[in-house]
Amino acid sequence: MDKTYQPEQIESRWYERWEADGRFAPSGEGEPYSIMIPPPNVTGSLHMGHAFQDTIMDTLIRWRRMQGNNTLWQVGTDHAGIATQMLVERKVAAEEGKTRHDLGRDAFIDKVWEWKQESGGHITRQLRRMGASVDWSRERFTMDDGFYKAVQEVFVRLYEEDLIYRGKRLVNWDPTLHTAISDLEVENREQQGQFWHFRYPLADGVKTDAGLGYLVVATTRPETLLGDTGVAVNPEDPRYASLIGKFVELPLVGRRIPIVADEHADMEKGSGCVKITPAHDFNDYEVGRRHGLPLINVFTQDAAILPQAEAFDIQGRPLPEIDPSLPQAYAGLDRFEARKRIVADMEAAGLLEQIETVNNTLPYGDRSGDVIEPLLTDQWFVAVESLAKPAIAAVENGDIQFVPKNYENMYFSWMRDLQDWCISRQLWWGHRIPAWYDSEGNVYVARTEAEAREKHGLSADVALTQDEDVLDTWFSSGLWTFGTLGWPEQTPELATFHPSSVLVTGFDIIFFWVARMIMLTLKFTGEVPFRTVYVHGLVRDGQGQKMSKSKGNVLDPIDLIDGISLDALLEKRTGNMMQPQKAKAIAKATRAEFPEGIEPHGTDALRFTFLSQATTGRDIKFDMGRLDGYRNFCNKLWNASRYVLMNAEGQDCGADGGDVELSLADRWIVSRLQQTEAQVTKAMEEFRFDHASQALYEFVWNEYCDWYLELSKPVLWDEGASEAAKRGTRRTLVRVLEAILRLSHPMMPYISEEIWQRVAPLAGKATGDGAESIMAQPWPMAEQEKIDEQATLDIEWLKGVIVAVRNVRAEMNIAPGKPLDVLLTKGSAADRERLKANRLFLAKLAKLESTTWLDDPSEAPLSATQLVGDMEVLVPMADLIDKDAELARLAKEIDKQDKLIGGIEKKLSNESFVAKAPEAVVEKERGKLKEYQAARAVLLEQRDKIAAL
Repeated sequence: MDKTYQPEQIESRWYERWEADGRFAPSGEGEPYSIMIPPPNVTGSLHMGHAFQDTIMDTLIRWRRMQGNNTLWQVGTDHAGIATQMLVERKVAAEEGKTRHDLGRDAFIDKVWEWKQESGGHITRQLRRMGASVDWSRERFTMDDGFYKAVQEVFVRLYEEDLIYRGKRLVNWDPTLHTAISDLEVENREQQGQFWHFRYPLADGVKTDAGLGYLVVATTRPETLLGDTGVAVNPEDPRYASLIGKFVELPLVGRRIPIVADEHADMEKGSGCVKITPAHDFNDYEVGRRHGLPLINVFTQDAAILPQAEAFDIQGRPLPEIDPSLPQAYAGLDRFEARKRIVADMEAAGLLEQIETVNNTLPYGDRSGDVIEPLLTDQWFVAVESLAKPAIAAVENGDIQFVPKNYENMYFSWMRDLQDWCISRQLWWGHRIPAWYDSEGNVYVARTEAEAREKHGLSADVALTQDEDVLDTWFSSGLWTFGTLGWPEQTPELATFHPSSVLVTGFDIIFFWVARMIMLTLKFTGEVPFRTVYVHGLVRDGQGQKMSKSKGNVLDPIDLIDGISLDALLEKRTGNMMQPQKAKAIAKATRAEFPEGIEPHGTDALRFTFLSQATTGRDIKFDMGRLDGYRNFCNKLWNASRYVLMNAEGQDCGADGGDVELSLADRWIVSRLQQTEAQVTKAMEEFRFDHASQALYEFVWNEYCDWYLELSKPVLWDEGASEAAKRGTRRTLVRVLEAILRLSHPMMPYISEEIWQRVAPLAGKATGDGAESIMAQPWPMAEQEKIDEQATLDIEWLKGVIVAVRNVRAEMNIAPGKPLDVLLTKGSAADRERLKANRLFLAKLAKLESTTWLDDPSEAPLSATQLVGDMEVLVPMADLIDKDAELARLAKEIDKQDKLIGGIEKKLSNESFVAKAPEAVVEKERGKLKEYQAARAVLLEQRDKIAAL
């Protein structure tokens, strides 16, 4: 093995070997275990959330594979309708100076497929870099032919059962992209805005109880005033009880609109009166539905004012009896320009009561960056009520379990308050809706145009036009667990791997994806899509903030693996930023956090960091300190393996039998291995990856490396030790290391495979030429009969004595290599026996000249003392230290600490500093104060001990 651990040299080599050898495909043997990867966007690149999620899935798959399961990790990507269309539109504009409309639909779609073939595999290459052992031979795409067939089949069947319908409804509308979008694609941003208070004159000479001839309503969107169809007051509000059923004259338009009683009006907010615009606000839409108010649309698809309004009833049917007239002064104006004009006109008419500055939330399209409008449009919908009931029951009866369980409540709250699902999008890239129209607007839903003609007896001379819309990507991804396995064909894969075993997902898409998968899968397969839903939190930065490009705190997992220079990191974070001041602030923060860039850590260290922080359901603050620590852990494992190989290769390790004699240390480490195997297995079964990684870490670092390897040296290097004893220790070294590698493989696949190839032959496991892989080895299972409680007690005693002597050396400033005479006293008969049995270990590991049992404690010379249970460990001080010199040294150290403490206390007593400095800076200073005070207390304790000698 190389002297130093260099992950970049082993990782790509091993992944290529595994993939070439077909290691990721199902074995065909054992209990099926399957995971369907949440399909990343084909346009995407790996972010920290992906890397975290993929680490968890790969850990589960590798673990179950080693347990003998017939494992399938299904891989694939999502066609990402909006994102992909936008990307290719920009590409065409930059390269050809054309729009998609210049090209036409078919030619543009060809361009998208060309891009997919050339550049759409970026994220799958990055998945390989993370070590994801997905079955690449079965890779799927939500627009491939098989998936297209499944999507069509589901749409047609739902339509035939009246579970899909077309209607005019209010949707999130992106005025830039000209499409409906889902709630998940809406980014709500807090900002400072204005609240305009307007006077709406009461009709027919009616007055309020206060004698006013008007009501005051407030709005953040004055331009929607043109579409008002009512004013709501709370039914419990005594101020307006006499006005319910009366009318107001809508300013600027002259429309008479009713005053209705509805609890949507908050008596404590503003005047208690609320303007109702059912065609332009989701809450108002519900009020309009409850009171039978008409819906009056005043916007074009560009969010400009229409020349004439469009009036509909709540079912979306035209209302020709309503006057559609709008003031022509606003016709064609953009909504924000119209807002300015309307406010000015209301003020000129004496109808502007006041303008209030408020903090409000505005919805933005996450792709276009434009303000989203609720807009009344013709869309396709899924009627979800009958689909939701069995989906709720599946979780209630335990067919599907959420981990952690509290996420079931989130699921239920959504599922019990479902609205029909808008599934159409006004895009070109996606699954085109399988519906055709004749010249009179009649709709024919079928799998193909030919089928539509045959089903409905349409002759060839009846012209049919296919619906221009495509399906929401969540519709196709809702079929993911069974569509990827060949449905609607009844394939062997579908019979074997469905339902899948576990879904690994973030909480933010429980409704958008998880719930819809459950509904559609139950409907079309009669089975649940998965048995367990493991819900993880979001990966945040070290301060707990969400990672985003705008904040400049994004970390690229590939940069953490391979490293990145400071200049390259700065370019990534600020290169395209339009605001110079913001870019400057981000650059400053980046230089402070990564003054020399990010050095390489390797995939295994990154994976182990994720797992160590994978507490169930909670967001994680990504800790660079932990990443550094787990890279050191990989180094520790590498160096420990080099020690084992140096002492075992070319030696008799007992693989072919022969007498073996196990030392106390051998029996102890084998015993602790069994307990660790049980701990890790239990934690994995409970999805407590943090507990699993911690148990492995503690065993490898603290017990195997720090203690057992040291305890092996007296046996291996003692010329008086028997060959059976040496063979026993070599066998233990090798076998425990080999088990450690198998135990760590699901979490750290690369380093475990690299080392295992060298260690396995010594353990009689493989030839070492790579023909065997650790991936195909059995998962370590605890053997109860090998647990030796007595060995553990004896080793803990031994460790206690060694640590006691080391503590004395540290406190008294005695050189680590100076041989010491040690006395043990006041202990039990068992302590005496342990001393007899372990003199060799004590002499070697504690660097002792002699170890003597002192029967009469009163005869002890002046000594430094430590306790191990009831037993005292005495180190006589005669001739060991210069008392006066040591006291002088300690006095200097105490004085140094006093100055440090004084400086921080002065800073923290400055009220101006505490008030103005960021909280994190103040807390850092307080932490330093505690640290210095603790160090001073230790120095005082050492001084007092030496003074007493």
